[in-house]
Amino acid sequence: MKRLQLNFRRLCKSIALMSIVAASHSALASSHREAPLISNDPQADNTDLYAFRSPDDPTTITIIANYIPFQLPEGGPNYYTFGTNVRYEIHIKNKTTSTGDDITYRFTFQQTNQDNTTFFNIRLGQQNLKTTYTCEKSTDGGATFTTILSNGIVPPPNIGPRSINSTPVGLGAPSYDDLIQNAITTSSTGERLFCGPVDDPFFVDLAGAFDVGNFRPNGNTVNAPKDGLARFNVNTIAIKVPIALLQKDGKDVSQAVNILDPDFVIGVWASASRLQIKTLNNDGSTSESGNWVQVSRLGMPLTNEAVIPVASKDKWNATTPYNDLQFAANFSNPELALYMDDSQFGGAVPSLSALRIQKASLGSYDFRNGKTGLFPLKGTAAVAGTALDEALFGGVLLPDNHSPRAVDLLPIFYTGVPNLSPYQLATGKNGNPLAAGKPFVNNFLPTLGDMLRLNMAVPVTPRNDPNFSSLGLIQAAVLGLTNPAYNTNTNLEFIPNMDGFPNGRRLEDDVTTIELQAVSGAALAAIGLWYDDYSAASGNPVTPQLLGVLGFTAGVTHNDTTFKASFPYVQQPWRGYDYTLQSRF
Repeated sequence: MKRLQLNFRRLCKSIALMSIVAASHSALASSHREAPLISNDPQADNTDLYAFRSPDDPTTITIIANYIPFQLPEGGPNYYTFGTNVRYEIHIKNKTTSTGDDITYRFTFQQTNQDNTTFFNIRLGQQNLKTTYTCEKSTDGGATFTTILSNGIVPPPNIGPRSINSTPVGLGAPSYDDLIQNAITTSSTGERLFCGPVDDPFFVDLAGAFDVGNFRPNGNTVNAPKDGLARFNVNTIAIKVPIALLQKDGKDVSQAVNILDPDFVIGVWASASRLQIKTLNNDGSTSESGNWVQVSRLGMPLTNEAVIPVASKDKWNATTPYNDLQFAANFSNPELALYMDDSQFGGAVPSLSALRIQKASLGSYDFRNGKTGLFPLKGTAAVAGTALDEALFGGVLLPDNHSPRAVDLLPIFYTGVPNLSPYQLATGKNGNPLAAGKPFVNNFLPTLGDMLRLNMAVPVTPRNDPNFSSLGLIQAAVLGLTNPAYNTNTNLEFIPNMDGFPNGRRLEDDVTTIELQAVSGAALAAIGLWYDDYSAASGNPVTPQLLGVLGFTAGVTHNDTTFKASFPYVQQPWRGYDYTLQSRF
């Protein structure tokens, strides 16, 4: 009896330890589990969205939408799968004359048990919960859908060598990558498609980020930054689409007027929807009914995590980007800016000490929360003909005297940035930020909603280019301002990384660092609204404060594994057999 009690107590301790470990992962999951309701529904949880011109096939655009966060590779026997009662959708906007989607791709998944006599996921060449999918496409705002692929293959989870490679016990695949290649297919309308488990390509120091911005930008051997997504998998939906199918007039990229042609701008967002009512039946099964309701959405990265406050997160997930103006105040006075302002809470977050927002740019303009920003210029002759002209977009970009970041963060997230003054590089402006400068971005699609906007005419930066950078447009701006190859004229010319975030989003882009630098005023500085330590007498904008912002990183700056050179570009999923939970600690 004592032995039984002792064993029971040991079992309880083991269960408690397992619970603590599980809870620790739940805490780590804040980045992907970004809203209270969706944190309890991982199958419908958007984790990340990417849209970029395909590096090996620049006549196409690749869109990647990831779902189901924090998948432990050895998480059997019921491995992570797409939901069979979820509508996964990728939405594309390519014109402003319509009120909703211009193109919608809808993915629905089906599952079959091939062998009900075993508890294994794979045995004797058969799979349980073998998953296939149907892809439908709408070009009329979702009124009608046409099936463009049926019975698409979803590779099984990467369980281990006996399940995947051996025969006759397993599937007998030469490698897991063979399963991925066999699952890539072409739709009836020309899109290349892949759906299945992959390595989670996002990288961030989650533990630091959600400890009230306690990033570890430099790290040390005792408390180094840790990639909270390292060695976790996600499920991906990847589409490789000819540009002519996405461009509003059916034009191929060779027909673009120039590399910033505004007719080649698209907005992309992803969503997941469920039926309203779920019924638990007495036999253990479930059934769903009612109308379809959106439960998750994603456009720009980190919006719901780091911009939308807790009380509005579920509402954000339930709405579409076509109704986003109600959230605009969160971008005009972002919470993160409070921790970059010593008159607010800046002193309480020392890890962000390098990030300080302009409070006296050019001796006049204060961009701290609640301050006037560029509002004193509204309606003046100085802004005539610029994007800040009241007759153009001034009502949105200069709404009042206490929304300073409506002039930079709001367009980055809500409209895209036009190739108009003041949104050109300070190169050639001769100290006047409102003058014409060097063009470097035009992904303007003024639909007033959170989308990932991409100008498809911008050339690809080769991944082996010595100037390729995970800092995207921030690095393009640095090159355009400081590199003699680009800063001696105001001509429109390709600068490496003009195809990087926030002009679309490449897998390599360090969006956490970029967005923190942007909140700290980096985009304002790029167009000539320099940091406070700039002296007009010296005329050198490369000040210690600017260098501090550009030198800041969020700690984790790259993925924990490589990316592939060809579609679907994301890396194969981690294999459960080669992985232990203990290796994460």
